[in-house]
Amino acid sequence: MNICVIGTGYVGLVSGVCFAEVGNQVICVDVNQDKLRQLNAGQATIFEPNLEKMLQRNLEQGRVKFTDDFKEAVDHSNIIFLALPTPPDADGSADLSYVLQAAGQIAEHIRSYKVIVNKSTVPVGTAAKVKAVIASITDIEVDVVSNPEFLREGSAVNDFLKPSRVIIGTSSERAKDKMQELYQPFVRQGNPIIFMDEASSELSKYAANAFLATKITFMNEIANLSEKLGANVDMVRLGIGSDERIGRHFLYAGIGFGGSCFPKDVDALKSVADHAGYDFKIINAVKEVNARQRMSLVEKIKDFYQQDLTGKHFALWGLAFKPNTDDIREAPAMYIMDALLQAGASVTAYDPEAMPNTALRMGNSIQYAKDPYDALENSDALIIATEWANFRTPDFQLMLLKIKDQVIFDGRNLYDVERMKTSGFKYFSIGR
Repeated sequence: MNICVIGTGYVGLVSGVCFAEVGNQVICVDVNQDKLRQLNAGQATIFEPNLEKMLQRNLEQGRVKFTDDFKEAVDHSNIIFLALPTPPDADGSADLSYVLQAAGQIAEHIRSYKVIVNKSTVPVGTAAKVKAVIASITDIEVDVVSNPEFLREGSAVNDFLKPSRVIIGTSSERAKDKMQELYQPFVRQGNPIIFMDEASSELSKYAANAFLATKITFMNEIANLSEKLGANVDMVRLGIGSDERIGRHFLYAGIGFGGSCFPKDVDALKSVADHAGYDFKIINAVKEVNARQRMSLVEKIKDFYQQDLTGKHFALWGLAFKPNTDDIREAPAMYIMDALLQAGASVTAYDPEAMPNTALRMGNSIQYAKDPYDALENSDALIIATEWANFRTPDFQLMLLKIKDQVIFDGRNLYDVERMKTSGFKYFSIGR
């Protein structure tokens, strides 16, 4: 099939390359000339395992290209995906200006029937708004479909190629047939393509992310309670995760959720509820608890140093909001560093992928290390904010020599509590 993807951010780039991988002809549209040059040269603009190799392969085989030519892309395509930013407004609601502007541009160039697909995370009613914009410019028939993405950063390529489910919101049989044909190669193992109305599809994405954010937040509350009661949240997790009604995923306690999806989608769902006149108490609690949880490690640090961090120097392992990504949006590490600097401390940080993005945000207010052990030089303590695999089995004896106060503040519960009791370190984790 001939496909256009408008927007080459995280969702657009992964979608475009993966559609090309199964044999489709894909044109990806963006207005950023530097990004277009980089992508056409086979250099991925985000870090995602296996993405760059797949990008290079599909460029070489002529199945994907990147352009700013809207007319060419629309003329070329049977199906047009909108994968554009929907950043939060001041009230938390999703800003649809990029989506609606693109809809207008499509309408200016459209010459025949197209299926237009909202891949962006958008509130209920967006499909109708997109269709209305197009109808105000042209009489040519289109169908506007909701097709939310459920990609996990760090495993997005695999998630796209082997989705647990595909949700498609449409009231058009014609659009349904085209979307069924498009996604059939991705569900050959029997996972479902679920068709529903547009509004239910739009709400499904927000509901899924808000539920997972709630699950994380609940476990963080259990972790905080565990500390007060002398319980171990790891044992509690095993106890409840074995219940098939609950499941074992998203039960790990830590320093809160971050990233581009959960915080934004929780805010957006709250805004949707507010506009509908519904007091969504659980969502309000999730927001409050997560904001507090991000600072939980800072409070432990301040307690250890008797509330005075002046002149203290901290090593920080992990900047991305999760491992296997370079995404620092709403990452707990950012909030931790801001709090430490404000308290008069200094920081040397290390992350395998996220230091360039961090430098854009933090500049030279912190130092950057070439490896985890380099970050420990002249440090008073170590803080762990991201659970990268190469942090899990470090050389503790070398660390003892480098960290002056021989203390670790672990926001991701990487190490066994009993082992750490005999390691020589003073060790603080979450809920244990």
